Amino acid sequence: MFVITTITIATFAAATYWIMNRHKPLKHLLSDFRYMLDMQGAGAGGLIDDWINIRRNKIELPDASRKIAVITGGARGIGTEVVRGLLKANVTVIMGIRKPDAAKKMMETMENGKNLHVFSLDLQSQKSVKEFANCVTKEFPEINYLINNAGIMYGDYKLTEDGIESQFAVNHLNHFYLTHLLLPALKKAGRVEEPSRVVNVSSCGHYPGKIFFDDINMKEHYDTIAAYAQSKLAQIMTARYLNKLLDSQDANVKFYSVHPGIVDTDLFENTTFNKLPWLKKIFFKTPEKGATPILFACFNKNIVERGGLYISNCIEGISNRYSKNIDHQKKLFDISCELTGIDPDKFGKN
Repeated sequence: MFVITTITIATFAAATYWIMNRHKPLKHLLSDFRYMLDMQGAGAGGLIDDWINIRRNKIELPDASRKIAVITGGARGIGTEVVRGLLKANVTVIMGIRKPDAAKKMMETMENGKNLHVFSLDLQSQKSVKEFANCVTKEFPEINYLINNAGIMYGDYKLTEDGIESQFAVNHLNHFYLTHLLLPALKKAGRVEEPSRVVNVSSCGHYPGKIFFDDINMKEHYDTIAAYAQSKLAQIMTARYLNKLLDSQDANVKFYSVHPGIVDTDLFENTTFNKLPWLKKIFFKTPEKGATPILFACFNKNIVERGGLYISNCIEGISNRYSKNIDHQKKLFDISCELTGIDPDKFGKN
């Protein structure tokens, strides 16, 4: 009975999808449908991982006085809970958001809110990223943690002012640029026994992804699901590649990528889940639980020697084979440098 029901539902879903998208060329229709199915599978896998490993999803906050953390986003969702955790650990937090006034209430109500500093940052603009980095390093020449947290998911095709597809720009490329600009400050703060850390907030949604090297902006055919998968995959590949690169330079900086879990936030506003809020309340993690593996990546001492690690529920997560291919990682690094005007030999150097 279960098999018959599953086949019936799948057949109905496929028929509905074809009716809604029959205007597309067959190769694009099939590709989009595959990405949709694969993303649903990745999401289901993420939910199962959360159910199985939720007991591992915990962190004991240290006293991290005199430590400095930079986080992108943070005025809502998971980011707010990461900021809350950092402040509880006595970290001085610099938050980059589009509208700094949105953080006033956080500064007034959170424990140690006086240690929260907010600067303007628009991740759809490389100019804004550079201005933000200049503001940060002028006041804080040493940084212990960089948390590349802000992100967007799905939506229509859009290019940023720099001519980059918006999901790739916000989720990966401009965080890559920010990492380059802040790396001197991260190197300065890092110690052999206690390296600085860069944490890329990725997603299990990377799993169906690949990098469209020949059409990074997906101009030939845009599938918003494939674009999101590409951007989240890029974050994992970048963490792995930069960790190797910095190790080869004997720099005391470690890189990690984190899947926070399937979390009930407004990131899902462009999905059907937004129409089923009760479903999210039942099955999804709270933002607080989603923040836990990110804080784990910042503070856990046992992962110091495991730079490049992809983390889910405070243990090693399952990532796709594409992300582990060193040739793909190098090619992504090179194209990311090209798109941000960085000399690859001078990445992260003054």
